[in-house]
Amino acid sequence: DDRVIGGRPVRAGGKKTAGAAKRGKSGNQRSRKAKSSGGGFGLGKLIYWGFVLSIWCGIGVVGLVAYYGSQMPSASSWSIPERPPNMKIVSVEGTVIANRGATGGEALPLEEMSPFIPQAVMAIEDRRFYSHFGVDPLGLARAIVTNVTNGRAVQGGSTLTQQLAKNLFLSPERTIERKVQEVLLAFWLEQKYTKDQIMAMYLNRVFFGSNAYGVEA
Repeated sequence: DDRVIGGRPVRAGGKKTAGAAKRGKSGNQRSRKAKSSGGGFGLGKLIYWGFVLSIWCGIGVVGLVAYYGSQMPSASSWSIPERPPNMKIVSVEGTVIANRGATGGEALPLEEMSPFIPQAVMAIEDRRFYSHFGVDPLGLARAIVTNVTNGRAVQGGSTLTQQLAKNLFLSPERTIERKVQEVLLAFWLEQKYTKDQIMAMYLNRVFFGSNAYGVEA
C-alpha cells in the first residue's frame, strides 16, 4: 500500500489518480457533447428559420397572385377574341395579290400545316410544350440562371401558352401585374383547350415578321 514517490510515502495514490482520471475523462466527454449539441442546435435554427422564411415567401406569392387576379374579369367571361378583319386582294383568276389588315392569313388547322412547323417552333420556343401545365418551371429556372450569368435579360422563360395568352388578352408592357395575369390566363387556356388547339391558335396568330401574322401568311 505504501509507495515512495519523490522521497515521501504516498498511500493509495494510484486509486486516487485513477479516479481523478475517470472524472477528467467524463468531464471531457461532457464538454465534447456540449459542443456537438451546440453545433446541432445552430444547424437546427438555420433549418427552422429557412423553413419559416419559405412559408412567408409562399404566402407573399399567393397574396400577390390573388391581388392581381382580382383585378381581372371573372374567368366565366373569358373567351378567345375574334381574329381582326383582313382584306384579301385577288386577281381575276383568284390568285392572291396582297393582304391588308392586322392578320395576313386564314386560320389553318394543324392537319393542313407541314408537321415541321410546330416542331420547329417548339424546338426554339418551348421544348416541353406537350408535357407542362402552362408554365415550365425548368425553362423558367434555366432562363433565370442564364440572365443572371450574363448580367442582363437574354432569354425568356415564357411557354407557348403564356405567349398566346399575352398576345390574345394583354398588352406588351413588362410588369409584375401583367406577368401574373399571363400565368393565370395560361392555366385557363390549358384547362379549357387541348395542346393541339393551343398550338393551332398560336401558329395562326403569332407574328412571323414582315407584317405576316399566322402560318398561312
